[in-house]
Amino acid sequence: MTYNFDTERWYENQKALIAARRAAGELDDAAFARANEELDRRYDEMVARLDNSFTLPGR
Repeated sequence: MTYNFDTERWYENQKALIAARRAAGELDDAAFARANEELDRRYDEMVARLDNSFTLPGR
């Protein structure tokens, strides 16, 4: 199976969405900061899961 998920592109798309929501007035300064912190946390967790080499059980 090929895994073609681009984590950096996902991250940049999510950052752009948060910035657009801020520009539209949907997020105040505090909510903008929280959204970026949450995004960074999610990204770090995702990368940690994806950076492990694949191994079959019992090998």
